[in-house]
Order: sequence, then C-alpha cells, then structure tokens
Amino acid sequence: MTTNTVNYVEPTTEELAEGLRLRRKKRVVNFAIDVFLIVVSILMLLPLVFLVANAFKTPAEMLSWPPTIIPRDPTIANFSAVLGETPLLRWIGNSIAFAVMSTIAIVATSAIAGYVFGKFRFRTLNILFALFLATAIVPFEVYMIPLYFQAKSLGILNSVWGLLLGYLVMSFGIFLIRQNVIHTIPDELLEAARIDGAGEFWIFLHIVLPLLRGALGALAVLAFFQAWTAFAWPMIVTTTRTSYTIEVGLALFQTGFTVDLGRLSAASATVLIPSILLFVVLRRNFVQGVASTGLKE
Repeated sequence: MTTNTVNYVEPTTEELAEGLRLRRKKRVVNFAIDVFLIVVSILMLLPLVFLVANAFKTPAEMLSWPPTIIPRDPTIANFSAVLGETPLLRWIGNSIAFAVMSTIAIVATSAIAGYVFGKFRFRTLNILFALFLATAIVPFEVYMIPLYFQAKSLGILNSVWGLLLGYLVMSFGIFLIRQNVIHTIPDELLEAARIDGAGEFWIFLHIVLPLLRGALGALAVLAFFQAWTAFAWPMIVTTTRTSYTIEVGLALFQTGFTVDLGRLSAASATVLIPSILLFVVLRRNFVQGVASTGLKE
C-alpha cells in the first residue's frame, strides 16, 4: 500500500508581494469600472430628472441659465393647463388600451408560434420560421400604406382596432420564445406527457406556458413599450383629436416655430407613470427572460 504525500511549499516573500499587488490592482480596476458605470448612469438619468423638474418650473425659470435641477418656485400650473385644455387622460387611455391589447396578441401569437417552431420537426416549419425572421429586416414604413388601406376597407380607422392591426405579431417575439422553448423545455418531458395521454393543447397550457413565464414576461414588457411608443402608425390611422394616442398627442405641443416646454414636460412626466409601474412590476421576469435566451442544454 502506497501513500501519496504532497509537500507544502511556503510561498516566498516575492510571491506574497506579487499576489498582494495583483489583488490591489484588481480592486483598483473594479473601483474604476464602478465609478465609470455610476457616472454613465447619472448622465443617462439626467435628462429624465430635468424633464420632471421642468414640469414644475415657471417659464422664466425654465429659460434661466444655469438651469436648476430643483425648482426654486414649484408650480403645478403646467399640469393644470395640460389636464384642463387637452384630453391628455383620454390619450393615455387610448395608449393603454392599445398597448395592453397589442401585448396580449403578441404574447399569445409568439407563445404558440414559438412552441410549434421549437418542438415540431417539419421542413415546412423551418421555411415559415425563416420567412418570419426575414420580415424583421423589412421596415414598417414599407407596408404601412397598404396596411392603412386595409384598415380603411375594414372601417376601423380612428379606433383601437385600427391601431391594433399593425401590432398583432412580433417576429422577434417568435424568435425569443422559440429559443427558450428549445433550450429550457426538454423533449423527454413532453414525450412523457404524451405517453400519459395528454393532448397537445393540455401540454401547451399546463407544461409549456408555466416554464416560459420568464420569457413571456420579458416579451410582454417589450411588446408593451413597442405599442406605447408607436408614433408613425397611430399618426396615420387616427385623425380625430379624441382618438389620438399619447405619442401623437404630445406632438401637438410643438408647432412649426415654437415648443411649449412647460406643458410638454408636464404631459411627458405624467406619461412616464404607467411605463415605470409596468417595468417595476415585470423587471424580474424581463431580466430572467432575456438572460435565459442564451442558455445551452
């Protein structure tokens, strides 16, 4: 019987000094990276801070130099003027209805198509998936006018249904869900459910969808903000003042020669509330869903 022994060699003074120097260098580099990221974050948040601050400023203070972050004489006159003279709440309601319905449609179509493309092996499905991806490189402006005539023929202009016509499917959403289906749902789990007598619809509802909760949450955030910030399509489809979305309504504060900064800032600050609330509620699912897209089996 043989015994392997390992002789411990005590590090020399030079090796200890070198290790200490490397640790100090690593701490300095990490500290520099943290400082850089903090500075960049502050610079990115600064326009948002000024936007909210300008909403509470008087016109004179808004044009003063140097600009002030905290208003010297806060006022809610801008909010009162916006809410009293424009249908801002109606615009926000239109945008919320449009964004929510678009999110539901995109999540539903992406979940179904992503599952089919990810787990069913047919050559025609690969061709269809390639066509869906190809549509992602086609600008929306290319087929926006034909889509407008289709909405006009259906009689859904100046309505949420007309807005929804251009935002029912997202090619990136199908790709995102397909990748998550491939890398996070094992085929053995689905085969076991089929052997037990489960139908495809039951498998999709009770197995696939719960496992895609993170990815669907991320897709919901992306779909909501895509519809919430849409401008070109709502500007074409909506022609009456009461049917505008918030993006089209905010453009009314800018004329050919002047911009009402106070009211525009107040309206923009009010519009931020739904967006921030949605991101706060779904931020964990958003990060989890995006991160899991790159997982490997």
